[in-house]
Amino acid sequence: MALESAVVFGGTIPQLGLKDLGCKPSGFGLNWINGSERVCKWMRSGGISGFSACRSMRSVEDENKSKRETKLQRVVDQTNNDVSRRLQKDLSSLPKPLSVSDLSATPNDGSKMRVSFKGLMGSYSEDAALKAYPKCESIPCNEFEDAFKAVELWLADKAVLPIENSSGGSIHRNYDLLLRHRLHIVGEVQLASNLCLLALPGVRAEQLTRVLSHPQALALSDILLSKLGVARENVDDTAGAAQYVALNGLRDAGVIASARAAEMYGLNVLEEGIQDDFDTITRYLVLARDPIMPRTNKPFKTSIVFTLDEGAGVLFKALAVFAMRDINLTKIESRPQRKRPLRVVDDSNNGSSRYFDYLFYIDFEASMAEPRAQHALEHMQEFATFLRILGCYPMDTTI
Repeated sequence: MALESAVVFGGTIPQLGLKDLGCKPSGFGLNWINGSERVCKWMRSGGISGFSACRSMRSVEDENKSKRETKLQRVVDQTNNDVSRRLQKDLSSLPKPLSVSDLSATPNDGSKMRVSFKGLMGSYSEDAALKAYPKCESIPCNEFEDAFKAVELWLADKAVLPIENSSGGSIHRNYDLLLRHRLHIVGEVQLASNLCLLALPGVRAEQLTRVLSHPQALALSDILLSKLGVARENVDDTAGAAQYVALNGLRDAGVIASARAAEMYGLNVLEEGIQDDFDTITRYLVLARDPIMPRTNKPFKTSIVFTLDEGAGVLFKALAVFAMRDINLTKIESRPQRKRPLRVVDDSNNGSSRYFDYLFYIDFEASMAEPRAQHALEHMQEFATFLRILGCYPMDTTI
């Protein structure tokens, strides 16, 4: 059925004809009407006394015309009803308009959020991702840089990477990657260490002759490992060590990894909390393609990187811009780059190699929505030869 120029909101169809409705009148009826007009005209002009017959013919004609119009109106009404029902059905299937709550930058529960991290399922980095987004879809990556690229290529929405440990110090590789890639810090996660000694079912701790784990996990468990008198074997990932022992059925080898890794790879937890320092905290950064809006309704932290010309007191002057405004510095990290070019991504995403004597990374407790933070960085530009804001994000105060 051809329905042209149907107006959805008004429910009208201005160009609806008989042909459109599939009820074309027969040629006989149309000829009869024209013939009756000629007959009546002839009867009027000829003065025949039976003029009442003409009126009767007109009465029959008017009655038939009224019936046809009534029938046509019923067809039109039925068509309008059908169109209206069909339009209502089609409109109900369209997506509903989004509200402000639908446009939040990060869902509160992490539902459908894809988060990349370095390591296998069950690693501590995945624990950090699940702390930030409890219902996220975790995406394991082989290397730290792969986790960055997963976000850049839209394979993941966020990346979670460790940046420092309260016992082992900073992870310099990830500091360098922050400059090589154009991702923004949008959050942080502080995760308390809970190192566990794992082994195959039925294996006791005294039966172990070696323990596999990441070098830092082995270093943090020095007291227990020395007591057991086992050999220490370095692997790239704690969860990878658990998978390796499980797949190869190594009954002489233990693993230092998380309790989740034991559950995932079918190992037993021989002992929990084996770290030397029970207050060990690992800090992770949450990275995204776009920055978040700085606010002042909660504690925020800002991370920057900058370089300075050589000279006496230059670093002191640069740091003074924060002290003058009562801004607390939570971290200062310097990276020597003497005679070694570093690829830096600028605002146009074109990488260029530059020589820096030192790179300085600073975290300070202030939001870029605060005038004092804005004025501090504006003041710093008087001394800095290079300055970049890595991110402004809510502080993790859960620990």
